[in-house]
Amino acid sequence: MAPDDEPVHDEVDPFLSDSCSESQAPSKSLSTPLPIGQLTALCTVRLVDPIVFTQLFPYVNDFISDLHLTDDSSRIGFYSGLVESSFAISQLCSIYLWAKLSDIIGRKPVILTGTLGTALATLGFGLSKSLAGILFARGLGGLFSGDLAVIHSILGEITDSTNQARAIPFYTLMWPVGSVVGLVTCALVAYDRLTMRIIYHSPLIGGTFAHAASKYPDLFGYAIFEKYPYFCPCLLSATIAFVGVLLGFVFLEETLPSKRRRNNAKCTASVPSLDTGLPIQDHKSMSLKEVLSSPAISALVSSGFSLSFVYTSFDVVFVLFCYSPVHSGGLAFSVSKIGWSLAIAGCISSTLQLFFMPYLLRTFDCAKMYVFSMGMWPFVYFFIPFLNLIARWGFAEDGKVGDKVVVILWIGIAITLGLSKIGSLAYSTSIILVKEHSPNPGALSQSNGIVQFAMCFARSFAPFLVSSLFALSIDNKLLWGYLWAVVMICISTVSGIDARRILSHRKRQPHEEWQMTSRHL
Repeated sequence: MAPDDEPVHDEVDPFLSDSCSESQAPSKSLSTPLPIGQLTALCTVRLVDPIVFTQLFPYVNDFISDLHLTDDSSRIGFYSGLVESSFAISQLCSIYLWAKLSDIIGRKPVILTGTLGTALATLGFGLSKSLAGILFARGLGGLFSGDLAVIHSILGEITDSTNQARAIPFYTLMWPVGSVVGLVTCALVAYDRLTMRIIYHSPLIGGTFAHAASKYPDLFGYAIFEKYPYFCPCLLSATIAFVGVLLGFVFLEETLPSKRRRNNAKCTASVPSLDTGLPIQDHKSMSLKEVLSSPAISALVSSGFSLSFVYTSFDVVFVLFCYSPVHSGGLAFSVSKIGWSLAIAGCISSTLQLFFMPYLLRTFDCAKMYVFSMGMWPFVYFFIPFLNLIARWGFAEDGKVGDKVVVILWIGIAITLGLSKIGSLAYSTSIILVKEHSPNPGALSQSNGIVQFAMCFARSFAPFLVSSLFALSIDNKLLWGYLWAVVMICISTVSGIDARRILSHRKRQPHEEWQMTSRHL
């Protein structure tokens, strides 16, 4: 036993120099300070994707209508769906390619290029005057937004096991914050296509600043806003992206092991990996087949697909459920009441992420938390039909829910939304699990790329599938209009069972040395 006053040398490599040991192996009792500048820049960049993706939903039908592509109003939904899908499909095709490229040229150039390209494509969308121009700009924006996996990788490389419990909740909060810009409209647009009606509403950036010249002539009474009535919301969204580029250029440091600063090269070279015994920078990127050969990564890919499907489906079907008449299996909510419901969801999500998630990540096993969160989704879909039963119980002759059951109904909504937000915590734990189970540091971006590809693939078709299933169930009274709920309960149950595979494939003693090195170099 070494005396208390005698330094204890690194057990992994006793030949490490003292200076290098101090920089690479900080005391386990101390938490590594968060890189505030880098984390702020990364969160701002992360905010860009949901804002750019959702900001057009409030006005896309108007935009298509102004192009005079068709005199049939029922066809407008088809063209707007085509515009929205072009972004998701382009993003899906580019995710893995950006991840692979970041292993060659570095993380920072990819992030800055992707964010800048997204900003320019968004501006181009607002300046488009034809369907071809709109599709090109939207598709280009999707291609540049495919750097999501690289952003996840940087987060993993600037944090370690001592501070990730504080950093990840803030980071994962960026998606719901950005999505609130158009979440209500996204689902209502899906409903619009099913009923072949055009619904006009005006939430946040997209709805507030479309036709800005006529709404706010004192502020936006310029020729460009008059000629291009949808340019203003695109400009505001692009401005956020430009801020992300600026913060990234100033604060983000390169985190790719092979692109480290030269003055740290000697210290890096002396740190062996527990996986292979090779220096960290000798870990090369792997092929897609090699990464998928890892049982843990394979389990995270399939489970990530399921998570994204059930989560995206809930976002859509909950709004459709709220909007539908009570006798059709819904709640007959107005748009404002739906907005209040989603505001409750946002408050629950923020509370869980900021106040509970750091404690949970420090206290419980990450893999078990992931499985627990996935296990919440069958209960979420199980409780939704009971909200309709409560509404039917208090259904009044005027077609509205009676006051006597309003309190009970809102309590039920809060519980259902709360369970859904507990289920969505799986996104946070997924980021950590991918980081811990990546085959080696050089494959972290590829591992994130594969998982994000699976998630985005599910997100690309889940809204159409679940909205169609909802309409089919309601219109044909299948299982009293609740067939969609039964199907989603089955799917989410299978997803929860599949998530348990990560328990059998997870590393019993997750290796932290390369993660700590990524933070301290």
